[in-house]
Amino acid sequence: MRILVVEDEKKTAAFLAKGLNEAGYDVDLAVDGEAGSAIARARKFDLFIIDVMLPKKDGWSVLTDLRAAGIHTPVVFLTARDDVRDRVKGLELGADDYVVKPFAFPELLARIRSLLRRAPPRVSNRLFVQDLEIDTHRHRAQRGGTDLSLTPKEFLLLAHLARTPGEVVSRAEIAEHVWGIDFNTDTNVVDVVVRRLRSKVDDPFKTKLVHTIRGVGYVLKAE
Repeated sequence: MRILVVEDEKKTAAFLAKGLNEAGYDVDLAVDGEAGSAIARARKFDLFIIDVMLPKKDGWSVLTDLRAAGIHTPVVFLTARDDVRDRVKGLELGADDYVVKPFAFPELLARIRSLLRRAPPRVSNRLFVQDLEIDTHRHRAQRGGTDLSLTPKEFLLLAHLARTPGEVVSRAEIAEHVWGIDFNTDTNVVDVVVRRLRSKVDDPFKTKLVHTIRGVGYVLKAE
């Protein structure tokens, strides 16, 4: 599991990273609110640990931005502010827990494990494969920062492939997911849409992502 720690105090950040790594978690660090918000949007995490008093953008604002963007990953606030009003504010903004500094690491670790155990599986609105980014909430796809002008069917097909990168998806499964009906296996409508999709996703770029597995289906992966 991956945890993002947004903490500007270097000693505290290093202490958290070391302890969480030893507990078996992968840890990313951000030293200010703007960086933390950007990293949280760009990658998939299982938990955020966010200090309230951060440079550039405070923890309240980071959490508000994430929830507004549809990111509902569990959040633990860390802060030296022990006022009840602050704790209530954090929880009302959508935080899942609130830990006051100084804290005992075993207690923090227990809280983290408890949150991760009870957190429901989260389906991300954002899918990433190499330099391809798909926002299923906004129905928007980009590659290398360039917007891809996709039809609704092309977008559904690309998103379906991106949810299982590296796995072959059959034509029958694509037909059922994209069109909602069973197509005769002799029809080439799936192949036609894949060709149109490939012309937009692959043709302008050196690295090809959409691949045909002859007689089986299609797969999205870098080669």
